Amino acid sequence: MSTRAPIEEMRFALEACADFWAASPEIDCDTLVAVLAAAAALADETLAPLNRSGDLARVRLGDAMVRTPKGFCEAYRAFSEGGWQGLSADPAYGGQGLPRALALAVFEMVHAANMSFGLAPMLTAGAIEALALHGSEEQRAAYLPKLINGAWTGTMNLTEPQAGSDLGALTTKAAPQAGGSYQITGQKIFITWGEHDLTDNIVHLVLARIEGAPPGSKGISLFVAPKILADGARNAVRCIGLEEKLGIHACPTCTMAFEGATGWLVGEENKGLAAMFTMMNAARLNVGAQGVGVAEAAYQKAYAYARERKQGGALIAEHADVRRMLATMKSHIQVGRALCYACATAADRGDKKREDLLTPLAKSWCTDMGVEAASLGVQVHGGMGFVEEGGAAQFYRDARIAPIYEGTNGIQAMDL
Repeated sequence: MSTRAPIEEMRFALEACADFWAASPEIDCDTLVAVLAAAAALADETLAPLNRSGDLARVRLGDAMVRTPKGFCEAYRAFSEGGWQGLSADPAYGGQGLPRALALAVFEMVHAANMSFGLAPMLTAGAIEALALHGSEEQRAAYLPKLINGAWTGTMNLTEPQAGSDLGALTTKAAPQAGGSYQITGQKIFITWGEHDLTDNIVHLVLARIEGAPPGSKGISLFVAPKILADGARNAVRCIGLEEKLGIHACPTCTMAFEGATGWLVGEENKGLAAMFTMMNAARLNVGAQGVGVAEAAYQKAYAYARERKQGGALIAEHADVRRMLATMKSHIQVGRALCYACATAADRGDKKREDLLTPLAKSWCTDMGVEAASLGVQVHGGMGFVEEGGAAQFYRDARIAPIYEGTNGIQAMDL
């Protein structure tokens, strides 16, 4: 079975738990219902059927190009042509300007249907926000329209072999060039959707150190380095390897080589971490919604299995322990969804203090919950949960990354 978006439960969380109408009085009920219904149709009918096949087929690297599983390019085209990438983006650059809470609900559906696919638009949304807040007028004009309409995707290039949570240890260099550009040289690892065939261009946001910069995190700057330059030439950045991962098999996790790539400074010199954290905070809330989404998908599969599997002359859904597990999954999903939406409505209200409080909570609690729910889903399936044929194992494998990336959950505690 494929995951189905729980529209009524999502509406309840928005309206009754997150105070959606107070935060977004400009939106009427018909618009809310129409957006959720259209997003559910895309998630249920286009993305969810590719989840299992994509997991089995995986992504492939050849001649520095990553090929996605069958159906992913067509699914991405449907996503971008539907205007979903720009749902909450600035109308001045082609966005629809709808509330962030509504956009988050849509992303939850996408993640529940196909977590690997959802990472591409999730990181693009973060790139849009970072460039909108920290980019120059020229950079916003050059990149935002194409990112917002889905013609291009965005990435976040932070991690290096020796620099994970400690970004102050990064060594990628940026050498000033004539005309105001920089030559970027170094290697980045674990770059999600760093190379792919969904779009012609990929906008890389890269942390690097300008020659002579102070040591540690105080000497890091942010740069934008597109795969394809404005004159159509290929930039000197390429994927040199793909990670073999526990989960999210249909999502390319790339090792990227910047071999004198041309880039441009975003914001001020040595202020790159502050600019990049704009992108990371947007991603952290979306990762929280990932935890909710994968938990929802695991719950639906476990519930369906429990309603058809008989043991001891009765459906296992009637067994007390199975009922307990399903109830635990369901109740935790409802809490996580309300928490994520409450954080998003705080952003819509401009309540920065509350948003900053809830973002690490949503990221950490909801992703831990997603792993727990997926584990319970495996348990409900019994032996069939432990074999790939049953399908429950994929949700567990996929869920496990969410407490790790965009800042480990232990790191989130430092923000509280």
